[in-house]
Amino acid sequence: MQIIRNPNKVKNLLNENSQNEWIYETHLGVRYGLKGRIIKEESSDFQTIKIIESDNYGTSLMLDNCWMVAGKQEKYYHECLVQTAMCSAHRIQKVLIIGGGDGGSARECLMHKDVKQLDLIEIDSKVIDLSKQYLGDIGGKAWKDKRLNLQIKDGIKWVNEAKNNTYDVIIIDGSDPIGPAKGLYNKRFFEACSRILRPGGVFATQSESPEAFEKVHIQIVKTLRDIFDHADPMYGWVPMYPSGWWSWTFASMNEPRYLNPLKKRAEFISRNCHLWSPRWQKGAFIAMPAFIEKKLKHEIS
Repeated sequence: MQIIRNPNKVKNLLNENSQNEWIYETHLGVRYGLKGRIIKEESSDFQTIKIIESDNYGTSLMLDNCWMVAGKQEKYYHECLVQTAMCSAHRIQKVLIIGGGDGGSARECLMHKDVKQLDLIEIDSKVIDLSKQYLGDIGGKAWKDKRLNLQIKDGIKWVNEAKNNTYDVIIIDGSDPIGPAKGLYNKRFFEACSRILRPGGVFATQSESPEAFEKVHIQIVKTLRDIFDHADPMYGWVPMYPSGWWSWTFASMNEPRYLNPLKKRAEFISRNCHLWSPRWQKGAFIAMPAFIEKKLKHEIS
C-alpha cells in the first residue's frame, strides 16, 4: 500500500476526484471519452447541450451526448472541411454554411478577403450563445465580422427557398445524421444544394467516419456521385470523434475542382493553418481505404 505523506498531494487528489470525471460518447458498444467536468448543461427545443472543461483538449461541446468540438481539436476538423472547398472554388464571394454553430467554419471562411457575404444558418440559437460564451476562441473575430449574415433558421428550408445559382461554396457543418441534422444528408437536400450552387462552385460536407459510420459514409458519397458530376471523400483524423478516423466529401460539376487548390489562394491560407496544406490535402484524397473503394464500386456498378 502506498502511503502519501505530502498533504498537498492528498488535497490535489481529492480535488481531482471530486471535480473531474470521464465523460463519454458511446457508439456501437465503444466509449470515446475525455476526462474533465461539465461546466454548463442546457436543453434547447432541439437537443441537450453540454459544455465540458477537459484536461487535455480544453473547452469542449457535446450535443445529445455526442462530441462536436474541442478547443484543442477543432482545427483538425474545420480546416479540412472549409479550406479544401474555399481554396478551389472559382469564386468565393458568397458562401453558405448550414450548421456550424460553434463558429469554427465561419472563422475559416472569413480568413479569405474575397468573401463578400457569408450566410450562416443554424437552427439552434442556444448552441451559438453557449459557443460564444464558452468557446469564444473557436469563432474568434468571425462573430463580429460585417460579412457574416447569421440566421437562426432551418437550414433545409433555407436551401429549398434559395434561388438558383446563389452560392460559390456550400458547406454542411452538421452533426451526425440524427436529430435536428437528420435531413442534411439525403438525396433531396443534396439536389437542392446542387441547384443553388453557382457554376465553378464547390459543395462540402462532413461525411462521418469510414469505420464507425461505414454505411452512412458510403451512402453520402454514393448519393453525391448520383447528383454531381464529381464527388470524392477525403480522409483525416479528429481524435475525439468515434474511431478518431473522419471524412469530408466534396462535390462539383464539370470538373473535380476541389482536387486542385488555386496556388495564390492556398499559399496565403496555408500560412495560418495548423493541419491543412495543398500537400496534406493531396494525400488525404488519395488515402481512401481499400474496403471503402471496393464497396463504392460495388454500389455504383
